[in-house]
Amino acid sequence: MFDYKDTERLSENVNAHARILRRTRTKLSAKSQRSLAKAIKRSRFMALTPYIAR
Repeated sequence: MFDYKDTERLSENVNAHARILRRTRTKLSAKSQRSLAKAIKRSRFMALTPYIAR
């Protein structure tokens, strides 16, 4: 569902401290939230998005 290369879409679901937003904020189903988390973690590993924001 989510593509790890689409950093703009992923950054919408991350807060100012680069933490993944919870389901109540993202309004996603459990399956979609897991897909989002996996895509964010993969993009962090590939150095497309930061692990932390300062």
